[in-house]
Amino acid sequence: MATVGRMVAAPLLFLNLVMYFIVLGFASWCLNKYINGQAYNHPSFGGNAATGVFLTYAMLAAVLGIVSKFAGGCHIRAWRNDSLAAAGASSLVAWAVTVLAFGLACKEIRLGGYRGWRLKILEAFIIILTFTELLYLLLIHAGMFSGRYGPGYRDTGYGTGHPGTDPAHKGTGIPESRV
Repeated sequence: MATVGRMVAAPLLFLNLVMYFIVLGFASWCLNKYINGQAYNHPSFGGNAATGVFLTYAMLAAVLGIVSKFAGGCHIRAWRNDSLAAAGASSLVAWAVTVLAFGLACKEIRLGGYRGWRLKILEAFIIILTFTELLYLLLIHAGMFSGRYGPGYRDTGYGTGHPGTDPAHKGTGIPESRV
């Protein structure tokens, strides 16, 4: 039976994955133009002093976001505590780098100057991804509040065996012969 957190997190995971691929495409194109020295004479690029650092962090956030969505997909499929560790940790790191890129996008907007439509779209996607990634991160950790929303952190009985049995003995239930 699917929980509320799982039903909402799955489409959000897919949306974030698509958005991170778009960010990776725009950031890599813009960084290529920036490195080649075509940044200021290309009509759809432009930029200012924060552009180079912003593009680097945007591309790093996109790569980490894509990788974290793969771990998140495994967690959505399994929806257990042991898969939550990988999905939660990678998603937290991806969100942290996305927040750094968000700060640099705000700085680039604040500095002003001519910025082409590709940079403006990249800034907008990073700003949107900062909040949707945070929402996704909260949704996969929603089991902390109730087992209805996700895999509960207070699940007892996982890995401990049946009550009254020795938890160290992990036999098959078939009597063994000793030599």
